[in-house]
Amino acid sequence: MTAHIIIQSPFLIKRKSTLQINRIVYETLAGLILVLAVGGAVAAEGEGRGAAPADSNETAVLDLHALSKMDALIRKLTDEQLVCVGENHNRYDHHLNQLEIIRGLYAHHPDLVIGMEFFQQPFQKYLDRYIRGEIDEREFLKRSEYFERWRYDYRLYRPILRFARKHHIPVIALNIPAEITEKVARKGLGSLTAEERRQIPASIDHSNKSYEARIKRIYARHPQGKDRHFKDFLDTQLIWDEGMAQRAAGYFKAHPKGHMVLLAGSGHLMYGDGIPDRVRRRVPVKTAVVINGTDSGLEKGVADYLLLSKERDLPRGGRIGVLLDLGEDGVKVRGFSEHSAGKKAGLKKGDLLVRVAGVPIKSYSDIRIALLDHPVGDEIEVLVRRHTIFIGDEEFKYRIKLQ
Repeated sequence: MTAHIIIQSPFLIKRKSTLQINRIVYETLAGLILVLAVGGAVAAEGEGRGAAPADSNETAVLDLHALSKMDALIRKLTDEQLVCVGENHNRYDHHLNQLEIIRGLYAHHPDLVIGMEFFQQPFQKYLDRYIRGEIDEREFLKRSEYFERWRYDYRLYRPILRFARKHHIPVIALNIPAEITEKVARKGLGSLTAEERRQIPASIDHSNKSYEARIKRIYARHPQGKDRHFKDFLDTQLIWDEGMAQRAAGYFKAHPKGHMVLLAGSGHLMYGDGIPDRVRRRVPVKTAVVINGTDSGLEKGVADYLLLSKERDLPRGGRIGVLLDLGEDGVKVRGFSEHSAGKKAGLKKGDLLVRVAGVPIKSYSDIRIALLDHPVGDEIEVLVRRHTIFIGDEEFKYRIKLQ
């Protein structure tokens, strides 16, 4: 891979304290990447070191170094047992960066496992079966209730899951059930049943006031109903982070010399006080935090490494252009989006979807799975059942060009 040097205006950071950051530029599948090692003397062999004097109030101008591969970052991470890699969920380049880190660390640690926020703990057996090759991708997505519980485009994570399956790398579902976090957000911890309490950690640390202050700022940015309270919002975040941390710690208790790449939203990893510190509270494990981020608002301690990459989008998936009603009798057409391809083809309100692109439709998940590999412009067949006054239920087939 060819090395590149960024030559636009220098990368600057307003100094809040003595701060040393070393810059590594390289290419990956996601395009041009800038790696920032935040805090501490972490330059690779042959790299310069640059920081303003400790007593300076001037803006620090950081050194720029070019390397041809991601190897330098991987070398820094190989000594860590737990490597947490944060993301913005809808950024494809972030997930490609995660894959590159997984690929590099797996070459050093064949015992590597991957922890993922995006799957909930009760569905672990379906992750295991998929990785072992016992079920295919469609059944895995349906059984894990991925689209009902996460809903981000699965194609964002697909390269990671396929790499894990190809190399038999265990994937650990980190998240606690959404029903629990949603209930705590609405009604508080006191509303949980005994069975629900057994699904969350018994030990929840409220002592980190900087964590609490950050959650409070997030809370303040969102309008809250009169029946919503900050305590419940904070408790929701705490059991979310503690639940994932306990799950990861459980792996290291069973495998004291093991290695894990943990993937989660950056908010769960920043400053180490979401998941990482809560893992270390349970089990001593060498940890590094890598965050995919932006080039603004950087502060000492936000992460060990920041990856700044050129945004890369997935090709937009094809859509029928219908609004759905999900009921016990199946999935019905409730309405249409503007310029709907389905409406243009002949679908009507109230139609029951029977098959889409050859996939039987019983749930919302079935729709997403049916359209997963069909881009804009693909023509698919849709079979619907429609109730008519004189004949009763009839089935109609339509050819629909996805929009």
